[in-house]
Amino acid sequence: VQLVESGGGSVQLGGLLRLPCAASGFTSSSSVMTWYLQAPGKGRDLVVTISNVASRTNYADPVKVRFTISRDNAKNTVYLQMNSLKPEDTAVYYCSAMTGYQLSQRYWGQGTQVTVSS
Repeated sequence: VQLVESGGGSVQLGGLLRLPCAASGFTSSSSVMTWYLQAPGKGRDLVVTISNVASRTNYADPVKVRFTISRDNAKNTVYLQMNSLKPEDTAVYYCSAMTGYQLSQRYWGQGTQVTVSS
């Protein structure tokens, strides 16, 4: 089982990025997929979750409207589209999956750095 995030980088205020999270070893469409961020010196915070039931989504208030999560089931990949980026979005972004029987198995990617400058 593996989750591989990519697409991070450095952008200016108002820029955009798209972060893919490629899953292998399990089916992401049958899993609860979540993006988290960890800013320097802080804990890991939830950004958005997409469920395995009707792909329901739940966004953290700071990213509502600006960020969008989506799935490409054919590629077994989940995407985080990040628009109107702000310096406070600077963080390492992690993809996480809850999968398996009763969603009891939890996996994490290695993270990808996003830096937004003003």
